[in-house]
Parts: sequence; C-alpha cells; structure tokens
Amino acid sequence: MDSGKVVHRRKPYIPVIRASASENNQEVSAKSLDLSKVIRLLEDPLTANLKERHLFVLNKILKRSQTGFLLKDLTGIAKILNICAEKAKDHPEYVPIMSEALQICSFPFLKEKTSDELIYAQDVVEFLSHMGCLMWVPDAEVRQQIVESVKSFYTCVAPKQLLDGLQPTSPGYRLQLLEQSDLAQTLLLSMAALENQPAIKLQLLQTLQILSRSSDINCALILNARGAETICLHMNEPDPTGQVLFLSSEILWNLLEKGIKDEVTAQLNSMECVVSLKEAFFHQLMNGFRHSDLQLRNDLLVITTMIAENDNSLLVESLFAKQLMAFITFPELKNHNPLVRNFKLSYNSEDLKMKKLLLNLLVVMSKDFAALQLYKEEYVMLALLTLVKPPATLPERPSASCHWSSIQQEELQLQALATLATIAPLMLDSYMSCQGNACLLLLLDWCVGQDAFFSQGHSFHGTGGRGSKKAQMRYCIRVLRSVMSVGEETVNQDICDQGAINQLLGILMQIEESPDEEDVVTLTIKSDIQLILSALCETDMHRKELFGSEGVEMAVHFLKKGADKFYSGLGHNKLILSTVDCVWSCIVGCYTTEDYFLAKEGAFLLLNLLSSSPRCVHGIILATLLELCDNPNTLSHILSWTGDGGQTAPRLLLQLWREEEEDLGVSRSQHGEIADPQRPILTHHQQEDTQLSFPADIPSAAVLEISENLRSKIYSIFCKLGFQDLPGLSTKDYVTLSIVRRYLDFKVGEVWEEITRELSLDGVRPASPDEEALSTICKITEDTARRVTAEQNSILEHQEKEDISEEELMYTEMKSHWKQRELTLKSWESYVSKTSNYEILKEVKAQREKHIESSRTKPKHEDATVHTEEHFIGQVMFAEGSTAAQEPAGVMLTLVRDTVKAVVQDKMGPTTQDPEYFSTVRD
Repeated sequence: MDSGKVVHRRKPYIPVIRASASENNQEVSAKSLDLSKVIRLLEDPLTANLKERHLFVLNKILKRSQTGFLLKDLTGIAKILNICAEKAKDHPEYVPIMSEALQICSFPFLKEKTSDELIYAQDVVEFLSHMGCLMWVPDAEVRQQIVESVKSFYTCVAPKQLLDGLQPTSPGYRLQLLEQSDLAQTLLLSMAALENQPAIKLQLLQTLQILSRSSDINCALILNARGAETICLHMNEPDPTGQVLFLSSEILWNLLEKGIKDEVTAQLNSMECVVSLKEAFFHQLMNGFRHSDLQLRNDLLVITTMIAENDNSLLVESLFAKQLMAFITFPELKNHNPLVRNFKLSYNSEDLKMKKLLLNLLVVMSKDFAALQLYKEEYVMLALLTLVKPPATLPERPSASCHWSSIQQEELQLQALATLATIAPLMLDSYMSCQGNACLLLLLDWCVGQDAFFSQGHSFHGTGGRGSKKAQMRYCIRVLRSVMSVGEETVNQDICDQGAINQLLGILMQIEESPDEEDVVTLTIKSDIQLILSALCETDMHRKELFGSEGVEMAVHFLKKGADKFYSGLGHNKLILSTVDCVWSCIVGCYTTEDYFLAKEGAFLLLNLLSSSPRCVHGIILATLLELCDNPNTLSHILSWTGDGGQTAPRLLLQLWREEEEDLGVSRSQHGEIADPQRPILTHHQQEDTQLSFPADIPSAAVLEISENLRSKIYSIFCKLGFQDLPGLSTKDYVTLSIVRRYLDFKVGEVWEEITRELSLDGVRPASPDEEALSTICKITEDTARRVTAEQNSILEHQEKEDISEEELMYTEMKSHWKQRELTLKSWESYVSKTSNYEILKEVKAQREKHIESSRTKPKHEDATVHTEEHFIGQVMFAEGSTAAQEPAGVMLTLVRDTVKAVVQDKMGPTTQDPEYFSTVRD
C-alpha cells in the first residue's frame, strides 16, 4: 500500500522535462529552499546525528543536480561540502557524497538569466576556493576528484540535457574566475600532504602544469606561494613512472616563461634547490637514453643556467659547477674524473645542444671570480682553444670511432669563439700559456685561405656567413679585439711580434677589394680590425711606424667613403668612427706617418667628413684634427681647404661653435652677440645646477662641460691657426670669433664664480683678501665680456655702414639704368617721328646743315683763299629705303670713295688738307 503511494506520488514528476518555464522556475526555487533546509538539517543540534536522513537528503539533492549546479546555489553547496568534510572524519559515509558533488563540478555551472554570471561571480570565486581547501581531506577519492574536476575546466565537457530555462555558463567563465580565487595556491600547498599518495601527486602535478601553462595570473599565484621552490624540492621523490621529474620541469619552464623570471630564479637559488637540480640533472645525464630523457636533461641545464645569472649564485658552493667542468672539457681533453669515465656521448642533436649549453654556462658564470679559478684548474682555456682550431689542423680520428660531424664541429667552433670573446680577457694568464694569439692568427690565415670550405652548421652564430668562412673570421676578430682592448702590454707585444699588424692590414684590404656586397658581418669585421690596430698602436711609436704607409693608404681609402651611408643601418656608422679612431691612434704622433697622411690629403678628408657627418662624430674628428695640428705642416692644409659653396675651415669651425651653443642653450642675441655679460658662455644645464654643491673629489659642472661638448676643441684649434687673417669669414663669423678668442678667459671666470657660489651654499665666508680677490676676478670677467660685446657692436655697425653704402651704390646704378632707358626711349621716339613725318625730317635736315655750316672754319682773308681742285669718284655699294618714300631723303646710301689725282696742279703746290669722305647720316 505504501509502495503504491510512492509510485502514485512520483507520477506527477514524470512530465517535468516538458513543463512550462514558470513551473521550472518554481521547481528551481524549491531546490534552493531545499538547500537551506538541508543546511539546517545538517547543523541543527537536534538533527545533527541523523546520518541516514542526511545521506538520503544529500543523495536526493545530488540526483536533482546531475546536469550541474546553479550559480545561485553554489554558496549553499560549498557550505554543505564543508559540513560533509567535517563529518567525514568520523563517518566515512559522507565521502561518496562529496566525491559525487565534486564530480558534478566538472560540468559547467548553470544560469537562469544571462545576468547571473555577473551577479554571482563572487560566489563562484569563493566556491572554487572552497574546492581547493577540500584537498586537506585525507581521503584519496576526494582529492583525486578535485584534481580531475579542475582539469576538466580546461576541456570541453558537453552538458547533459538541461531543463527548460537553464543554460550553461560560457566556456571561459570558470577559468576567468579561477584566476581570481586562490585555488592554484591551495593546490600547490597541498603537495605536502600527498607524500604517501604518489598517483594523486602525479595528477596534481599535471593539473598545476595545465594551470601554469594557461595563464600568467596563475603563474603569479603559484609563485606567491613559493611554487618554484616547492616544485624543485619535490622533483626527485621516488617515481616509478618517471613523470614527476618531467612535469616538475615543465612547471618550472612555464613559471620562467609566463611568470617573473627574477622571482623564479631567486626562489631556486637556495642550496637545497641547487642540490635538487644537480641530482636531477646528473640522474638524467647518466641514466637517460631516450630522446625525451635527453631533452629533459637539456631543459634542466637551461634552468641551471638561469640560476647562474644571479649575482649570488650557489653553483660553485654546491660543487655543481665543478662537476660540470668535467663534461665541458669532454671529449676535447682526457679526464680521469669518475663521472666521465663511464660517460659516452651519442653525438646526436641533443648532445650537441648540451655541449653548446655548457659552453654558454661558462659565459654566464664568468662574472664569479671563484668560477674563473675553477676554469683554470680544469683547463677550460685549453679545451676552448682546441675547439676553435681549423678543421685541417685537428688530429685525424679513426673512421670507426664516434665523433662530431663537420656541421656539429663548426657550430661548436663558433660557440667556442663566442665564449672566448668573454672569457679570454678575464683569463689572460691561461690564454698566454696556451698560446692563444698564435692559435687565433693561424685561424685567421685559414679564414683568408683559398681552400674549398662550405660551411653548413652556422646556426645562430653564423648569421650572414653561410657557405663561407666569414662567421669564423668575425668571431676570431672579435676575440682578438676583446683581448687587445684590455691593454696588457705583454699580450699586445706578443701578437705584434708575430706580425699581426701587417697581417690585419692585408686582411682588411683583401676584404675591401672583394666583389661581394657589404653586409652587417663584413662591416663588423672591418671596424673590429681597425679597433684592434688602434689598441695596438695607440701608445707605441714603433708600432705606428710598422703601421706605415700601408696603414695610411687604408685609412685614406675609408675616409674617402664619407658619411653618405652613416644611417644605412648596416654598420657604416661604426666603420666611420673606427676609421677616425685609427687615424688618431695609429697615425697621429708619428711624424713619418703624419707627413704621408697629409701628402695624401688626409687633413682635407677629415674636414670633408667633419662638414658632412652628423653631430655625434664631430667630437672625435675635431680631437683628431687638434692632435694633428701639432705637426706644423697641418696648418697650411687646414687653411687652404675649401668645402662646398666655398666654405673655409675657420668658417666651418665657427658654424659648429654656433650650433653647439644653440644646442647647449647659451644665451645669445639675434646677431650672435653676448646677451648676458655676467654669463657669457654659461649653458642651460649649468644654470639648472646653480643650487647644487659638488664634493671636492667630483668635478664641477663648469669643468665637466669642457669635455662634454665641442667648444674647447674648437678653441684649441683656433689657438693653433691664430685669430687673424683667417680666410672666408663673414661678419657673423667675426662676431662669433670674438667670443671664441676669449673662451679661456670666460671659462676661468666661470670656474671662480662657481667656487664663490659653492662657498656661499656651504655657508663658508672667505677671508677678506680672498673675498676681494674673488670679487675682482668676477668683475674682470664681466668687463671682458662687455669689451667683447662692444667689439661685436663695432663689427656689426661697420657691416651696417657697408650695407648702406652698397645699398646706395645699388640705387645709383638703378637710377642710371632708368635714365639710360629714358634716353633710349626718347631717341627712339625722335627717330620714329622723323621717319613718319616728312616736314619734321626737312626741319631736322635744315638744322643739321646750318650746324655744319656754322662749324666750318672761315679764312681770315677771303682773297687768300685758294681752292684746291680735286676730283673724286664715289661708288655706290648698296641702298636701303622704303617703297613709300621715293625722295632722296628716304634712301640710305653707302659709298666707297676712290680719290683720283688732280689733272691740273695748283701753282701753289699740293694742299695739306685731307679730302673729306662722303658720309651719309641715317636719321
């Protein structure tokens, strides 16, 4: 009878799936009410011990929530799970309830409205945090279900058939809120409770690996709980599957890539973590044979390298570094270390990566003095120099023995050269004892040799040199540059004794004459060779003589290229700087090379470069010119130079002075005059530091300013050239020159004024005589500035008068020009009027005849007049006239006179008057 009632009561719930939305909402509300009743049932002291009823009600709730929990019910579900966790300590029957509830959490949460995701977001965050806290329940089933549910957040779980009106939350909803909870931290901290449950620990590591891989925020949360240290300390625990070490390495990698690298390495840089890493690495090194094991070994070595980047790395103290040294020099050197005795390389790609990582570790650890001492003890320098030897000089290996292939050997050669560039300057004793200079010069000879060599294994270090020896030459030159730049005289002398100067010059010109196009690698090699030559010749006169005419020809050749490609991006800017530095270090100071350099128009080339190069190069060019001015033959070259537009060297220098002062913010008037006599050359930066007091051991702003800009160099060059009779200067240049001439006086006054100001700032009152002397010095400087200002005004006034005189002359010429045009126009009008009006023409003719008649000389006695009879024949050459005018006045005749001797001679004798030519005037 009772059972029939039960069946009868269940029948109305059969069509629930197809019920209306209002009925569904009522049922959902009933479920919410059920949760509150269940919580009261579980917590009420009167019903707290009704275990069977608790289980019945809880099973009923879980059965109704098989498709997922509602967002608004999560708070109640979390409270129920906490109560069940407390009761499970004494009553294991509650554990299946918890496991089933956690399994339902693997499905997406459900919402009634779209706005529920925003409304109940904080409830979801708290619920996820409660899930993590349940990891402290000792039951393995609960822990496993928590881990699996969290893992399911990152997989697409298809929701079951839902009631009408309910929708699953969006796929990324839980993941976004998970980052706001402390679930990741709680899962990490729970590792300490899983020592006896290796299977769950493995699943937990898989979950942490997913969490750290998917989000930067999760990595930050894990690091906040010292996740890197925790993972590292548990990575060597017994594990028959071999997955714990692999997953731990993956988590550490994710933390390094997505988290804060410095924080990760700081957590790993403890003695316990370094020892743990050492054990893991050597376990994989000696026992790993599969490809994945070799990859894991290399990953651990990379993590070790990142730890070594810390300033207080413990690799040496933990003996990890010493044990690694045996493998760094293997197989180049024989080693009796027990670790290496049974070690065999497979010479595959992973072994090559390990070898390159070990070489890179040498560079990272080289900043530690203890590590350098360890390098000496383990003969690291000898192993590196063995690796960089040319292939032809390597000892022949038996064909049956395993060794590096030619491609692998080339990659190791380049890696070893890159390592030497850092380590060799720090270990010069070992470098010299292993004859490093000779080894590198032999490698250079091989690089420029004509033997067939087709490089294939360049990888990173061989960029731009595939198919040639360019990569080897680039890194070999880089090693020599780093060693020579130390300035150790014994090392430099050793390489010079082996003929390095002539060898480097020959290589440089050989590269320059090559038909190949210039690229970054080629330009780097050229500039590095010039820097090596500069380092060798800078302080030694004999080496400058060895540099000789061949070196001068090289420098002149590169100076002729100019600065057109300065901003090409390939490295021409470095080449220009290294060329000028080579002139300064290798040519200047030796009269033989200086004279040859001047004969090759070297001073002209420097001035051309100065006029066309950007401002960043001007300092070194001016310094070189200044040093070159010590040679008396240089001054004539500088004064005779003419640039584009007829610009002279003094004018160029004064232009640079004005540009420099404009950049420094020096106060000047419109025409370049001194605007403030109290601060004639003070820069804007010095004005900002007027309230600062500098310690006695630190140069003040007035002193530092001399070396930081071009004015002192320009002033020094003018001191060599003189300040009088300079060619090609304008009025503006003379105004600037008056300031340049007094630069030293102004600078001395500026320093004394700075001393006075600092004494005042420090509250120090000088003695009366000293105070009077300081005041007098400042007054003299100001008076000097005022005199210079007066001189500048005089120059400008003189120029103004000249401008006015030139302007008046120009207006006079213009007036004369216009007058001439008026006369020409009047003459033309007269001509037109005569040719167009016959009456006017007759009048003009009558006036002319009258004028001719009046101009003739009359004899004093008419009776004494003797007429000379002379006959002439005129020949008409051609006639011009208009058809309209038929009169003689309209015709222009041109006659040629032919004089005929008179038939009858006068008794008085021949006349002395020359016959007149018949002339026709064209009116």
